[in-house]
Amino acid sequence: MCYKVLPYNQSLALLTDFYELTMAYGYWKSGVSDKEAVFHLFFRNNPFKSGFTIACGLEYVIDFLENFRLDKSDLDYLRSLRGNDERPIFDNAFLDYMADMNFSCDIDAVAEGTAVFPLEPLVRVQGPIIQCQILETALLNIINFQTLIATKARRMCIAAQGEPILEFGLRRAQGIDGSLAASRAAYIGGCSATSNVLAGKVFGIPVKGTHAHSWIMSFDDELESFKAYAKAMPNNCVFLVDTYDTLEGVRNAVEAGKWLRQNGHEMAGIRLDSGDLAYLSIEARKILDQQGFKNAKIIASNDLDENIITSLKAQGAQVNIWGVGTKLITAYDQPALGGVYKIAAVKEPEGEWKYKIKLSEQAVKVSNPGIQQVRRYIKNNEAVADVIYDKDTNLDKGCIMIDPLDMTRQKRITTDMKGEDLLLPVFRKGKRVYPRVSLEEIRKKAKKSLEQFHGGIKRFTNPHQYPVGLEKSLYALKTELILKSREVLM
Repeated sequence: MCYKVLPYNQSLALLTDFYELTMAYGYWKSGVSDKEAVFHLFFRNNPFKSGFTIACGLEYVIDFLENFRLDKSDLDYLRSLRGNDERPIFDNAFLDYMADMNFSCDIDAVAEGTAVFPLEPLVRVQGPIIQCQILETALLNIINFQTLIATKARRMCIAAQGEPILEFGLRRAQGIDGSLAASRAAYIGGCSATSNVLAGKVFGIPVKGTHAHSWIMSFDDELESFKAYAKAMPNNCVFLVDTYDTLEGVRNAVEAGKWLRQNGHEMAGIRLDSGDLAYLSIEARKILDQQGFKNAKIIASNDLDENIITSLKAQGAQVNIWGVGTKLITAYDQPALGGVYKIAAVKEPEGEWKYKIKLSEQAVKVSNPGIQQVRRYIKNNEAVADVIYDKDTNLDKGCIMIDPLDMTRQKRITTDMKGEDLLLPVFRKGKRVYPRVSLEEIRKKAKKSLEQFHGGIKRFTNPHQYPVGLEKSLYALKTELILKSREVLM
C-alpha cells in the first residue's frame, strides 16, 4: 500500500528553528546563499545501550521535501517579526527570494528499516547552503524520533521471540503528531498492530483492541459484562479479566466463551493487565486448557518493555501476545536519539571542494569531513564491517578501516568481501528519484536487515560492538584537519 505520510493540509516550511532562518538570512546578505555545501545527519550512540539502531522516517522526509515551499501565510508571519529595535528582522527582498526558492538539493539516505550504527550518515544533503541549512531542524525532528521508536520496537520484538507485539500507546504518546509517527515507526520495527485507529487509516496498519475496565464496571457483575460484550461483538472477544479477581475473571471469561461457542463463535482470548503476569498467565492457561479453550490466546500488558518481557519469558510466562504502550511510544528509558546534522564540505569559487571539521574536547563530538558514503561488507552471508569513506575513493581493491575513536582498532577489508553502499539516491536537483516503498516492504526489511548480523549485537546486556570505521585515507585527512585547526601543523 502506498500512502501520503504527512496528513496535513497546510505548509510545513516553517517547521524549523528560528536560528536556521537567521543563518539563511545571513547567507543571503553575505551573497553566498547559492554556495554549494554538504551536510550529514548522523547519531553518536546507539539508543537504549543497544548494539544496533533501525533507520526510520525517510518517507516522512520525502513527503516534507516534495511539498517544501513557503506560502503567503508563512511569508506574512516572517514579515511581522521584529528585532530589538522594533524594526523588521528580515528584508522584504529576502522574503521575496524565499518565496521564489524551489528545493533543489541532492539527497542521499539510508533506506528505512536498515540496521545502522553510530557516526554513519543516515542522510547526506548537498546543494545551496541556504537550503541545506533551512532543512536541518525538520530532518532531525523526523529521523531522530522515528528511528528511536523503530529501534525500541525491534528490541521488544526480539524479546518476544516471534510472539506478536501490539502497540497500545496512543493515550500516552507525545501529542497527535507524535502518536501517528510513533505508530508507524513501531510497525516498521516489528509490532503486529496498533490501537491507533487514525494510524490504521492513514498508514494501513492493522488495528486491534477490545474493551477497558470501565466496560466491566458499568455492569452489575463481571460475567454479565462479558456476555454482553460477546453478544455485541462475537467475532472480536478478548476479555479483560483483572478488574476484580483475575483468576475468577478467567473463569467468567470461560463461561462467556462457552456461550460464544454455542452460538457458532469462538473466544479469541483473555488479557492480563496487572499483578504477577508470570504466575497469573500460567494459572490462566491451566484454566483455559482444562475447560477446552486451548486455542484462546493470553495477552499481557501493564508497562511492558523488552527487559520485562525477557524476564517474564524466563519465568515461564504463558503469554502469547504482548501489549506495549507507554514504554514504547515514549521511548521511556531514552527519550531522544541525539542525532546531529553537521556541515562537512563547501565548494570554493574555483570549483574545488574544501572539507570542513568541527572540533571538540570530546573525541566523539569531532565531526567527520568529506562527502561521505557508507559501505557495508558481507562475508559468508554475514555483515562484518561498515566503512565510512569519501564517495570519490575507489575501494575496489579493498581498504583498511580505522575506528575514529581508537586508531589502534583497525580492520582490513579484502576483495573477497562483498560491499553494498547504504546511502541511496533520493532526490536529484530537488526531484524525487527514489521509488515509493510500501510500509509492509519497509517492515520486512527491518526484520531481515538484522538477520545478517552476528547475534551478539542483539543482546540487551553488553551487546557486541559492530565494527564501524573510517577508510584509512579519510581518517588521515581528518587527523590532518584536526592538527591544522589546532595549529599543530602550520
